[in-house]
Amino acid sequence: MAAAVLTSSIMRIKASSSAFSKSRRVRRPQNVDGDLFVDNTCIDCDTCRWMAPVTILRNLLSKCTCFCWLRPTTNQILLQEIFKRQDGMSAVLQQPTCHEERTRALQALLSCPTNSIHTEQPPRDILAVHKTFPNPINEDKIQGVYHCGYHSEKSYGATSYFVQRPEGNILIDSPRYTERLASNIKKMGGVRFMFLTHKDDVADHDKWSKELGCSRIIHSEEVCDSTADVEIKLEGNGPWTLGSDITLIHTPGHTKGSVCLLDKTRRILFTGDHLLMDEFGWSILDQYNWFSVTEQLKSVQKLVELDFEWILPGHGRRASFKNAQEKDTSLKAFLAARGFQG
Repeated sequence: MAAAVLTSSIMRIKASSSAFSKSRRVRRPQNVDGDLFVDNTCIDCDTCRWMAPVTILRNLLSKCTCFCWLRPTTNQILLQEIFKRQDGMSAVLQQPTCHEERTRALQALLSCPTNSIHTEQPPRDILAVHKTFPNPINEDKIQGVYHCGYHSEKSYGATSYFVQRPEGNILIDSPRYTERLASNIKKMGGVRFMFLTHKDDVADHDKWSKELGCSRIIHSEEVCDSTADVEIKLEGNGPWTLGSDITLIHTPGHTKGSVCLLDKTRRILFTGDHLLMDEFGWSILDQYNWFSVTEQLKSVQKLVELDFEWILPGHGRRASFKNAQEKDTSLKAFLAARGFQG
């Protein structure tokens, strides 16, 4: 069921919101009253739902004075869900009630691949929100790793990441091209390599390459007309390295040439569409598989042998673990549930 839900979302975006002309965009009745809303071109990609709930340990020392910060104890984890899945699409469950929630909601608005999130009144603070991208994933635990935002319909709403490193920064998969994001990335040191996990999520790679002067990397099995001029084409089964801190791992399954990027220093695996977490648990999108589900499960088994504590996927939600052992236990349980015996 978990894979089917997200698979349905991606198949719907392939059909494209172009089926709806702009003149037919209307506010979904499932939205609560208020300024923020989702229209009827939503393709249920889940981006807004994972970007904006605000899940934070709030405490009495906070300077925020709005009602959502009140609590009976000094420390309490509150989940403020702004967007919710309603009747197969996203809708606004509750309007933002403080600056932080407002910022998260507008970040989701800017990142929506089909421009399906709107405000009734032009948001005066939108320029400030543009400046928040690339946005840190977790400044306390994995410094120098950012979510680019601006998801592209060309890559079916996939997430792109920006990684800072002394040996040269890396852009992982392609966000939608915008001059604002390009300017912000340049201010953060630019990009040396653009790593493309597989053929689905290349989006505006050519524009980014020209603007940033970076070398693109993709497996040769993923090359098509739009990526024929990519500078570095990986051959064979790897692994390959980008300096001492980065290993590229061939994980065939979703596509024949899917490759994951392992940041050994930060202990993060960037998985593209190979493995992800959706609203219900682990998924490999096996109903939307370009190559082989069996090979993909074998490739998931490979991950048990690797030392990492974070999974940052192209679609779906991030996953983090206390340690590599907890990660291994979780992946083994997933493989067992799928009846896989390697």
